[in-house]
Amino acid sequence: MRALLDVILVVLQLYVWILIAAAVLSWLVAFNVVNPYNSFVRNVGEFLFRVTEPVLAPIRNLLPNLGGIDLSPMVLILLIFFLQQVIHYYVYPNVF
Repeated sequence: MRALLDVILVVLQLYVWILIAAAVLSWLVAFNVVNPYNSFVRNVGEFLFRVTEPVLAPIRNLLPNLGGIDLSPMVLILLIFFLQQVIHYYVYPNVF
Protein backbone atom coordinates (compact mmCIF):
# COMPACT_ATOMS: atom_id res chain seq x y z
CA MET A 1 0.00 0.00 0.00
CA ARG A 2 2.87 2.37 0.70
CA ALA A 3 4.17 1.78 -2.81
CA LEU A 4 0.82 2.95 -4.18
CA LEU A 5 0.97 6.08 -2.03
CA ASP A 6 4.51 6.74 -3.28
CA VAL A 7 3.30 6.47 -6.87
CA ILE A 8 0.43 8.87 -6.14
CA LEU A 9 2.85 11.38 -4.61
CA VAL A 10 5.18 11.15 -7.63
CA VAL A 11 2.27 11.61 -10.05
CA LEU A 12 1.07 14.65 -8.14
CA GLN A 13 4.57 16.15 -8.21
CA LEU A 14 4.84 15.46 -11.95
CA TYR A 15 1.50 17.17 -12.51
CA VAL A 16 2.78 20.25 -10.67
CA TRP A 17 5.69 20.42 -13.11
CA ILE A 18 3.29 20.03 -16.04
CA LEU A 19 1.22 22.93 -14.70
CA ILE A 20 4.33 25.09 -14.39
CA ALA A 21 5.39 24.18 -17.94
CA ALA A 22 1.94 25.07 -19.27
CA ALA A 23 2.01 28.44 -17.52
CA VAL A 24 5.51 29.24 -18.77
CA LEU A 25 4.62 28.22 -22.33
CA SER A 26 1.51 30.40 -22.27
CA TRP A 27 3.64 33.37 -21.16
CA LEU A 28 6.21 32.69 -23.87
CA VAL A 29 3.50 32.56 -26.52
CA ALA A 30 1.79 35.69 -25.14
CA PHE A 31 5.03 37.70 -25.23
CA ASN A 32 5.98 36.40 -28.71
CA VAL A 33 9.13 34.67 -27.50
CA VAL A 34 8.20 31.42 -29.21
CA ASN A 35 6.31 31.00 -32.45
CA PRO A 36 2.94 29.26 -31.83
CA TYR A 37 2.85 28.21 -35.52
CA ASN A 38 5.95 26.06 -35.10
CA SER A 39 4.85 22.42 -35.17
CA PHE A 40 6.87 21.42 -32.08
CA VAL A 41 5.60 24.34 -30.01
CA ARG A 42 2.05 23.68 -31.21
CA ASN A 43 2.27 19.97 -30.29
CA VAL A 44 3.72 20.70 -26.85
CA GLY A 45 1.11 23.39 -26.24
CA GLU A 46 -1.70 21.10 -27.34
CA PHE A 47 -0.45 18.32 -25.05
CA LEU A 48 -0.16 20.67 -22.07
CA PHE A 49 -3.60 22.13 -22.80
CA ARG A 50 -5.24 18.69 -23.02
CA VAL A 51 -3.60 17.53 -19.80
CA THR A 52 -4.26 20.62 -17.69
CA GLU A 53 -7.50 22.13 -19.01
CA PRO A 54 -9.95 19.51 -17.63
CA VAL A 55 -8.71 20.25 -14.11
CA LEU A 56 -8.23 24.01 -14.50
CA ALA A 57 -11.60 24.80 -16.13
CA PRO A 58 -13.73 24.13 -13.01
CA ILE A 59 -11.32 26.19 -10.90
CA ARG A 60 -11.57 29.07 -13.39
CA ASN A 61 -15.36 28.95 -13.05
CA LEU A 62 -15.09 29.34 -9.27
CA LEU A 63 -12.56 32.20 -9.30
CA PRO A 64 -13.62 35.79 -9.99
CA ASN A 65 -12.66 37.37 -13.30
CA LEU A 66 -9.37 39.23 -12.84
CA GLY A 67 -8.94 40.35 -16.44
CA GLY A 68 -5.84 38.87 -18.03
CA ILE A 69 -4.55 37.22 -14.87
CA ASP A 70 -5.23 33.50 -14.53
CA LEU A 71 -4.74 32.31 -10.96
CA SER A 72 -6.17 28.83 -11.50
CA PRO A 73 -2.75 27.10 -11.92
CA MET A 74 -1.55 28.61 -8.66
CA VAL A 75 -4.73 27.54 -6.85
CA LEU A 76 -4.39 24.02 -8.23
CA ILE A 77 -0.72 23.81 -7.25
CA LEU A 78 -1.61 24.88 -3.71
CA LEU A 79 -4.36 22.24 -3.58
CA ILE A 80 -1.91 19.59 -4.80
CA PHE A 81 0.64 20.62 -2.16
CA PHE A 82 -2.08 20.39 0.49
CA LEU A 83 -3.09 16.93 -0.73
CA GLN A 84 0.54 15.78 -0.71
CA GLN A 85 0.95 16.95 2.88
CA VAL A 86 -2.25 15.20 3.96
CA ILE A 87 -1.06 11.96 2.36
CA HIS A 88 2.43 12.32 3.81
CA TYR A 89 1.46 13.18 7.40
CA TYR A 90 -1.91 11.49 7.93
CA VAL A 91 -2.36 8.63 5.48
CA TYR A 92 1.18 7.31 5.02
CA PRO A 93 1.97 6.63 8.73
CA ASN A 94 -1.30 4.72 9.21
CA VAL A 95 -0.69 2.30 6.33
CA PHE A 96 1.05 -0.94 7.24
